[in-house]
Amino acid sequence: MSQPDATDAPIDIVNRFIRLINDRDLDAAVALCAADVEYDNVPMGANLGRDATRDFLAPMLGGLDDVEFIVHREAATGKIVMNERTDRFIKNGQTADIAVVGVFELNDAGEIALWRDYFDMGAVQAVMQLLQSG
Repeated sequence: MSQPDATDAPIDIVNRFIRLINDRDLDAAVALCAADVEYDNVPMGANLGRDATRDFLAPMLGGLDDVEFIVHREAATGKIVMNERTDRFIKNGQTADIAVVGVFELNDAGEIALWRDYFDMGAVQAVMQLLQSG
C-alpha cells in the first residue's frame, strides 16, 4: 500500500515512508506525502511539494549503490513523529553516514505534511563527494 491511510498511526506511516526510501521506491514514498509537503533540510533549505521532494531525492537515490535510513530512537505525540537516525549512503564500496534528527508532521488525511531533518552540513559534504566519485 503506497497511499497513506488516516486510520494508521502517524509513527506507522513515517516508518513505512522510511522503509520505502530504504527500498529506493521513491514514487511510493512520495505518495505518502501531502501534495504541498514541506521537506526541509535545515542547513540547506526547504523543498515545497511532492515534485520538489522527489526531484531533490532522485539524484541522491539514483546515484548510489545503496541507501539506508537506520532509526535508533523514535517518539510520537499526536500527529508529530520524531526520530534519531543514521542515514547511510554507499557507493563503490565506500560508506558515508550522517547523524540525523527527523521531525515529521502528518495532516488529517494521514499524509506527511512536514518532513524536517537536522544534521551537520560537513557530513553532507562527505556524501556529495561520494556521489561525485566514479
